[in-house]
Amino acid sequence: MRKTKIALFMVLTVILSSCSMLEGINNTLNYANEVSTFVNEVPVLAEQATTDEQAAKDLEQRLEDMKQDIKEFNDLEEPSVGADLHQQVVDRNNQALEGIDVYLNNMENGKLDSSVIEDTEIFQTLRDISNTIDQIKKLGG
Repeated sequence: MRKTKIALFMVLTVILSSCSMLEGINNTLNYANEVSTFVNEVPVLAEQATTDEQAAKDLEQRLEDMKQDIKEFNDLEEPSVGADLHQQVVDRNNQALEGIDVYLNNMENGKLDSSVIEDTEIFQTLRDISNTIDQIKKLGG
């Protein structure tokens, strides 16, 4: 129920924003797609990375790319309406960034464990973001 309210509020926020509404929607949807793809593909890649050096390099790149996507989303201009919701997403993104950094540090120290990536807060945070944006897509038709 709370996620539905958040999604509805986010949609209303986008609709009530300034002329850059379409750009904001596109940025949010692009980010949503990146998060969704990351959440779906990275656990498998993390498991492969425990025994495959190329998969480990690919995993590291995917984590770095996700960090960049998060930072770019966080740098988007805060909407005048829905600033609290925007800040909640930014806060979750910052939690995800911390988790990604921890995982990357573990990789550098040779402590690669595929189960850790699914059990960490990064994945739960990114799943929450992905689920919220999926709800927005459903509301949009």
